[in-house]
Amino acid sequence: MRRTTRRRLTVGGINVVIVGALVALLFMADGERIRAQFWNPEAVALSGGTWGQLIAVGVVNTLLYTAIAFVGGFVLALCLALMRLSPIASLRWLATAWIELFRGLPALIVIIFMGFGVPIAFGWSPPGGLVGAGLLALVMVASAYMAETIRAGIQAVPKGQTEAARSLGMGSASTMFRVVLPQAFRVVIPPLTNEFVLLIKDTSLLAIIGAEPMQRELTTLARDFQASGISAGTSTSLVQAALLYLVITLPLTQLVSWMERRQRKATR
Repeated sequence: MRRTTRRRLTVGGINVVIVGALVALLFMADGERIRAQFWNPEAVALSGGTWGQLIAVGVVNTLLYTAIAFVGGFVLALCLALMRLSPIASLRWLATAWIELFRGLPALIVIIFMGFGVPIAFGWSPPGGLVGAGLLALVMVASAYMAETIRAGIQAVPKGQTEAARSLGMGSASTMFRVVLPQAFRVVIPPLTNEFVLLIKDTSLLAIIGAEPMQRELTTLARDFQASGISAGTSTSLVQAALLYLVITLPLTQLVSWMERRQRKATR
């Protein structure tokens, strides 16, 4: 038997097994029970007005919090990346400690710590209350990941670019901001966009610390609808929130894929 024929048979067999497993799962599942829990007709009727709240309050706050965390994290990450590449050892150690700390800690732990631990220990009330503390935690975590992305982008710029700029009489700071960083950002835009998508989902972790009614993001709002009986005690409101998350994130993930394909073509 030829290798190509054997490969086709193997692929066909795998496809048959997968389709068979899906069909068996459909026959075994209790469709009425699943529909009653995740898309209950009564809950959908009751939640007719919740779509507007989920979009006008939940989606808007989710995107606002994501933008705040991303911009704050990016500015801090740029400083950390430059510190990691600094010839001053103390700056490198400080940046490395920050990056390794917040890359190693779960974002949820950092949010709880900033929301409850730090304010009590230092008698400090963060701007925006608990939501402000949670956003500060997201900025810290995001900065650690984005700093490594930016550092890799800077190091991907050929050293000849720096040498050419210095030979023209440009200083080190001018070379970095006018020559190196513009080229580095073209490399890191796809992973930074991916980080933006991750932050959209990470804002759901703010549900753990609570929020005022008009400060609630998408997950908190959906959970409150579920607990208050607006979703008839089912998970319908959570499914609605999940659909809205997909509406936001899927176009962005497709944009990341498109940018990566374009970048690969440009480097060939």
